[in-house]
Amino acid sequence: MINKIKLFGVLLAAIIFAISARVDAAPNWNTGTIQVTGMGVANPSMATTPAHLSMMARRAAVADAYRQLAEAVQGVHVDAETTVEQMMLTSDIVKTRVSAVIRGARIIDEGELSGGGYSVTMEIPLFGGTGGLAETVIERPTYVEPFPTPAPDYRPPVDYNPPTIPDYQPRRSSGSYTGLIVDCRGLGTINPVMSPVIKDSNGQKIYGHKNLDYDRIIREGMATYAQDMSQASRAGSNPLIVRAIRLDDLNANPVLSTEDANMVLYENKSTHFLDDIAVVFLY
Repeated sequence: MINKIKLFGVLLAAIIFAISARVDAAPNWNTGTIQVTGMGVANPSMATTPAHLSMMARRAAVADAYRQLAEAVQGVHVDAETTVEQMMLTSDIVKTRVSAVIRGARIIDEGELSGGGYSVTMEIPLFGGTGGLAETVIERPTYVEPFPTPAPDYRPPVDYNPPTIPDYQPRRSSGSYTGLIVDCRGLGTINPVMSPVIKDSNGQKIYGHKNLDYDRIIREGMATYAQDMSQASRAGSNPLIVRAIRLDDLNANPVLSTEDANMVLYENKSTHFLDDIAVVFLY
């Protein structure tokens, strides 16, 4: 009876740990990974030795981690309107490829739990080329579309004042910007997606995956999501900073004023930071 009570306690602890892991089983858009921790226990009556008991618990933990990865991957937004799960339902090819990505998950930590049981932490990359999720769900365009051109009479403002960011003093230097930061703070919760779009106030797309080198965005992604400048290194040492006027398409895609969109396109002609996918969304 005492052994059964102890076993029940271990199982309950494992369930609590697993629930905690599920809460965190979401993409980390700063690191570009999905990471989960599986928990497992074994039935002592089925194990012949302590080592056998540990092996059974490990297998259960790995199975739990794979299940969590599958759940997390299905909820990833490819773009504003499409999740990985929706693509898997409509394409057996995508379903097979996504399954292969999950099977290829890397174990980054594992070990026995105090009091019994086993934990296994596994990770898959969103990007990174072969083995990443992006390659399975982002379609290769038939050709690279050119970026739109700024208005013919556009000239950059001499007195442009970018949004204020705590502990950061931007350099206003037309023709030498290293990247783009789109300030989305105060517009609601942005919905991170694998293939975001930046639009102007007229609905014209000024940045999307069809404008970019496909192999590069599969390796590196199209943008990072930052809460402060310490997470915005992707945009380089002298980024152009503009403020979005709203978030469209289920809060996934930032919209710029016509003037700021023209400035982005004008400055990109000099240093090609959009081509270099040096884009950060500040939220």
